Amino acid sequence: MKMLILHKIFINMLLFSGYKRDIIKDENKKMEEIIMAILVTGGAGFIGSHTVVELQNAGYDVVVVDNLSNASVKSLQRVEKITGKPVTFYKADILDREAMEKIFDEQQIDSCIHFAGLKAVGESVAKPWEYYNNNIAGTLTLVDVMRKHGCKNIIFSSSATVYGDPAFIPITEECPKGQCTNPYGWTKSMLEQILSDMQKADPEWNVILLRYFNPIGAHQSGTMGENPNGIPNNLMPYITQVAVGKLEKLGVFGNDYDTHDGTGVRDYIHVVDLAVGHVKALKKIEEKAGLCIYNLGTGTGYSVLDIVKNFEEATGVKIPYEIKPRRAGDIATCYADASKAKKELGWTAQYGIKEMCADSWRWQSNNPNGYEE
Repeated sequence: MKMLILHKIFINMLLFSGYKRDIIKDENKKMEEIIMAILVTGGAGFIGSHTVVELQNAGYDVVVVDNLSNASVKSLQRVEKITGKPVTFYKADILDREAMEKIFDEQQIDSCIHFAGLKAVGESVAKPWEYYNNNIAGTLTLVDVMRKHGCKNIIFSSSATVYGDPAFIPITEECPKGQCTNPYGWTKSMLEQILSDMQKADPEWNVILLRYFNPIGAHQSGTMGENPNGIPNNLMPYITQVAVGKLEKLGVFGNDYDTHDGTGVRDYIHVVDLAVGHVKALKKIEEKAGLCIYNLGTGTGYSVLDIVKNFEEATGVKIPYEIKPRRAGDIATCYADASKAKKELGWTAQYGIKEMCADSWRWQSNNPNGYEE
């Protein structure tokens, strides 16, 4: 982005100096050939692919890296159909330093939106080493390659899980980070600290930490959505797979929490709203953000059974469920105060729970097997 600004200044100087416009056209053509791009790690995944759509719609060039461990390259083909623009894609793991070096050697990367990482709470309790190695070592490799190539702008996909069992509700950014209740949460919390320390040591870095809550929904076209490999770990894809007949019934983990119906309460946010939030954060980076932290949520908490009820009302499909024991690492209540994002980024969630449920169902009913034919 700095290069683009300097180029505009250079062009204005040429015009002021009386240079012929054909010379200036040549300069613009050269600049187009080295236009800077946004690297999206995990860009073929659920949130990543929806963010690529919004980035392209906002005029950004995008490069995606994804190891496809929990994603499909077909999501990017759907992105291209929606936006009418090609997506540059590398199948690679951020742990692979050689592969990351190759990407930065071949592409002009100005900023990175970092989604890549393992993300299931329950699985992280069972596989802590895998989570710490993948999420932390992978990010350390990524940012090391970035800085060696002069790229010091990163938007980090963090999570409300860093608040642990929150000190107060709704959660503002001033809420102290708590004792995380699972290894997934600890990887997010540790990476926030690592990136913050890097920015403090080197103020050339611009680091935006986006703490978001529970993304659900899907692109309104019905051609893109959440497509987990195997049995879903998240609530909404489990519900939609029950609705479409792939799974027998929903398991509700715990009904003895201190909530209005005993089931866990979360702040569910439409994935398109979340994607737009990343574009807004990128605009903030262009203003030399330094270190910024934002919650992205709706500010409304819904229980598991609230989601089931709203899904049934939005779709007309009944969802059978059974109560199971509490899941390791879960807390009772977690929802956001996102007023800081509204004030500083100009971002607010636009979609309600009915749209989230209807869009999730449109995706799943049109694509019962996800991206598989």
